[in-house]
Amino acid sequence: MTPHVTGTTRLYGLVGDPLTTAKSPELLNRLFLEQRADAVCIPFVVKEDDLPAFVTGARVLGNLSGVLVTMPHKQRMLAFVDELHPTARQVGALNVIRCDKDGRWVGAIFDGLGCVLGMQWEGNDPANKSVLLVGAGGAGRAIAFAVASAGARALTIFDVDERRAGELAKAVTAATGCTTNSGSADPRGFEIVINATPLGMHANDPMPVNPERLDPGSIVVDIVNAPEPTPLCRAADARGCRTQGGRPMHEGQALHALRFLGFDDRPDGKSLPGGIETKQLPPI
Repeated sequence: MTPHVTGTTRLYGLVGDPLTTAKSPELLNRLFLEQRADAVCIPFVVKEDDLPAFVTGARVLGNLSGVLVTMPHKQRMLAFVDELHPTARQVGALNVIRCDKDGRWVGAIFDGLGCVLGMQWEGNDPANKSVLLVGAGGAGRAIAFAVASAGARALTIFDVDERRAGELAKAVTAATGCTTNSGSADPRGFEIVINATPLGMHANDPMPVNPERLDPGSIVVDIVNAPEPTPLCRAADARGCRTQGGRPMHEGQALHALRFLGFDDRPDGKSLPGGIETKQLPPI
C-alpha cells in the first residue's frame, strides 16, 4: 500500500460504537487503492448520545461523500437525512448515507439484501426454507424483509422485545406475503437459523439460541463478524449443522452500498478484495 490521501481526497466515514470488529474501513480502503480512487474510509467512534453533534459537524465537511452507519445509530440516523431510499423506508433503519453534491443526504440500508446475497453465494439460499430470525433491531428488520422477499416458505421472528417482534412480523407479512410470525428462540424444526443480534461479540455473551436444540443438518447463519468462528457457529458445527459467519453478509452489503455510493461503473468487471465480482450484484 502507498499513501494516497491528498487535498482532493473524498471522505467516507464509518459511524458507530464500538467499531473494534468493523471490517468496512479495511475493505473499502483496499478497494480505493486497487482502483486508484482518490478516496479514503475513516472510522468515527460516536457514542449514541453524541450523534446529533456528529451530524452537525459532518454536514459542514465539503469533501464528505458518504457515511456508513452501524450500531447503535441505524434507526436514530433516520432523523438526520434528507431523503430515504425505498429500503430504508421499508425497514425503518439505514446503514449507508450518500452525501450528494447539492448537500442532500440520502439514506439506505443493505444489511438484508447483503445477508441474502451472502447466503446465496454460500449455497444457503433461503428460498422455500423455514427460517428462524433472532433479533428485530436494525439489521434484523432488514434481514426479515429480505429473507421473506427472497422466497422463504415461512419466517419466525424472536426478539427480547416481544412487541417489536410482533410488529415486525405483521409488517413483513403485509409487504411480502410471506407467512411470518413472532415466536420463541427455540431453533428446533427450522431449516435456517439466523442470529441478527450482537450476541457473540464478547466472550461472556450468552448464546442467542440453545445449540443443543438445533436440528443436525440445518443451516446456522451468524452475522457477527468476530471472532471467527463465533461461539454459536462452533457449537452448531459440533451439532452437525452447516454454518456461515458474518463475512459473506458483510461483503454482500458492502457491494450493494458501493453501488449506491457510485462505485458500480468500474471497467472490466474488477473485483472487490476477496474476489467478489461486480457482475454478481443483482438489481435493487
